[in-house]
Amino acid sequence: MSDVARARVVGAGRAGGSVATALAAVGWEVRPAVARSDGPEALARAALGVDLLVIATPDAAIAPTAAAVEPVPTTVVAHLAGSLGLDVLSGAGHGRVAALHPLVSMPSAEIGAVRLREGAWFAVAGDPIVRAVVDAWGGRWFEVPDEHRAAYHAAACIASNHLVALLGQVERVGALAGVPLAAYLQLAAATVDNVGGLGAAAALTGPAARGDWPTIERHRAALAALDPSDRAAYDAMVVLARRLVDP
Repeated sequence: MSDVARARVVGAGRAGGSVATALAAVGWEVRPAVARSDGPEALARAALGVDLLVIATPDAAIAPTAAAVEPVPTTVVAHLAGSLGLDVLSGAGHGRVAALHPLVSMPSAEIGAVRLREGAWFAVAGDPIVRAVVDAWGGRWFEVPDEHRAAYHAAACIASNHLVALLGQVERVGALAGVPLAAYLQLAAATVDNVGGLGAAAALTGPAARGDWPTIERHRAALAALDPSDRAAYDAMVVLARRLVDP
């Protein structure tokens, strides 16, 4: 690697913009991004003149994008997908490959670039250059082998996307009683802190934890009046809560 590390991103979305901005903030020379719409010649030459090429396309486009890039022996080609392994890159003939998945939410490139440098966790695999990137960002990394990446990413989606969906249910059900979502958010934040400090089983409270089935049935009756799908989701969460009580 040269004295100033050089990088290029393929993909101009939120993730790619976040990575490019965060790399520039820690001293990398970030070359102009390449979009798949730039044409086959630009994509074919994307790995030239850089130490790291980050493919930040949607997951389904990673393999064909990697196949369209001409391999450069000295360039590491990395993707940002949580559920995919290294084979989507090595299968395209790239010798130095890596995976770098940030466990952060990136709603915009500006917010994402800040969050990448706020002590975030990253799942890494392959070439050690991605560990150096995480270290430069002040983050923490762990390795996930290819055979476990789907399970790892499923847990990440549960922790983020499913949590948002649950809070959406809180918003709907609370509105039935005339209570705004804001009234519940402090409770939710404290609960997350409890899990971090005590572990999930010790942090569990409420009727499912103590086996208060009459209260649970009152909840189910109220939810049935709102939407049958809300009761089904509640029932599924009761089952998961009871698994913490009776593993």
